[in-house]
Amino acid sequence: MTTDSPSTPAQSSGSLKGLLLAGSVFLVILFSLAPVLWQLLTSLKVNEDISQVPNIYIPLRYTLQHYAELLSRRPFASYLFNSSLVAITSTLLCLGIGSPAAYALARLRLPGEQIILAAVLIVTLFPYILLFLGLLEIVQVLHLANNYLALIIPYTAINLPLTILVMRSFFQQLPRDLEDAAKVDGYNTVQMLWQIVLPTTLPALVTTGILAFIFAWNEFIFALTFITRESMKTIPVAAAQIGGSSVFEIPYGPIAAATVLGTIPLVLLVLFFQRKIIQGLTAGAVKG
Repeated sequence: MTTDSPSTPAQSSGSLKGLLLAGSVFLVILFSLAPVLWQLLTSLKVNEDISQVPNIYIPLRYTLQHYAELLSRRPFASYLFNSSLVAITSTLLCLGIGSPAAYALARLRLPGEQIILAAVLIVTLFPYILLFLGLLEIVQVLHLANNYLALIIPYTAINLPLTILVMRSFFQQLPRDLEDAAKVDGYNTVQMLWQIVLPTTLPALVTTGILAFIFAWNEFIFALTFITRESMKTIPVAAAQIGGSSVFEIPYGPIAAATVLGTIPLVLLVLFFQRKIIQGLTAGAVKG
């Protein structure tokens, strides 16, 4: 006959710490997801529940009317295409230009290298909104208004310094023996960079590319000013300009629906590349 031994104080303390840790993690997740859940529920509420006082946090009635109204009244597919085109193009340009530049800064002994790196760092920290007036003059002089290049070029220029800094740090972690072996096998610099170095740093490319993509996807001020044609507007601008039937009406339902639809591509992108993102964020954290 056996009897269960009473739990020791150490075991009780360990279980209490585990419960506190689980509760803390749950509260952090809830706090982080609360705005997203609020927007999602608002987009599914009927108008009566949206205007109800006090607020109805978890509605009992749901509708897809706001999504149907949004898609029928506004060319939302065009907005998605515009945001995707601008964000993808600027991201590819950032990676295509920034990766070779970062590799050169990581492997070559350039005169004034520290000055170049300091300049890149300063540009990275510079508030991009201060470039607005200068860019506006350039857009007017070059007649780029209502042109995708008016967004693609600034987004590429703003994200390029960050791309160079991040990719340079990853290139510095690569062993030089890998490149020496490629040279012995007859690879030139371009072949070595394209076929060996870049595939090795794929997690860094994905992480940096997603950061550039998110910035280009969410940017508002430049897109609001440089693009005025309705068919060329991006999602943030289109969502901000959704109006009601009167001046005094705020269409919370369609705005929430536009926010949800504009966020879904980012969520899918992060979920699809989540393993590469984790590898890119944790690379170099543990040396073995």
